[in-house]
Amino acid sequence: MAEAKRTDLAAFLRTRRERITPEMVDLAPGPRRRTPGLRREEVAQLAGVGVTWYTWLEQGRPINASTQVLDAIARTLRLDNAEWQHLYRLAGHNAGVPAGDAVRVTPQIQEILDQLDPMPACLSNSRCDVLAWNSAYAVLVPEVVQAPEGERNTLWQSCVSTKLSAMLVNREQELPGVIAVFRGAYSRHADDPCWQGFVTRLSAASPEFARLWARQDVAEPGPREKLMKHERVGEMRFTTTILHSPAPETRMVIYSPMDDGTRAAIDRLLTET
Repeated sequence: MAEAKRTDLAAFLRTRRERITPEMVDLAPGPRRRTPGLRREEVAQLAGVGVTWYTWLEQGRPINASTQVLDAIARTLRLDNAEWQHLYRLAGHNAGVPAGDAVRVTPQIQEILDQLDPMPACLSNSRCDVLAWNSAYAVLVPEVVQAPEGERNTLWQSCVSTKLSAMLVNREQELPGVIAVFRGAYSRHADDPCWQGFVTRLSAASPEFARLWARQDVAEPGPREKLMKHERVGEMRFTTTILHSPAPETRMVIYSPMDDGTRAAIDRLLTET
């Protein structure tokens, strides 16, 4: 990496860090801060990288950063697509950015999600990362929204989380379909190391995913019926509706209750939270 690019990279990271407040990433504000935004050690912790290594990167030292590490930092700093690509170029990488992965959730998007309560709804990208959600979605699948950022993904949680797996009544029909839709999206990003790494990690974590992935099934996203059995309120039935967002490969998924019992169950979960 040339010295000029290292200097620009250091300045870029510092300015992006300074605009993220602790509250934006669910950290306690703590005592009075000498500088705006997050501390370097907080960025490192949230991104899952070493504090010393991140400090050197922000100081413009001659070190190499992999695309996986850059992706983690970009998500932590909430970079949009243009900023994400700029980060790649400054760090000496030419790989493209997965469309939709770096979507910034605007107040308007969050307001729409909140207005949909008590219907569960979330904003997700084509890799199944959950980017934003409303209260009803949070009480329906807390395992998803409470997961670490790299695992806040419906496909990951469906394959790895025992709680979410147990909730899917029609799992044998549901999961192959989800993976087939994911493969359709993956074909557009097969050369991207971020997507490659996700499939590698999930294959290692879930033999079931590895087996279904090897079937090479592919499908387009569309409305589905979801049958779920919640440990507190019992069985619920939803139809899912997908509304495409202006951001590339980003969609709003809305869970519409199919009966009065499901509506009452969601109301109970919201009341008890």
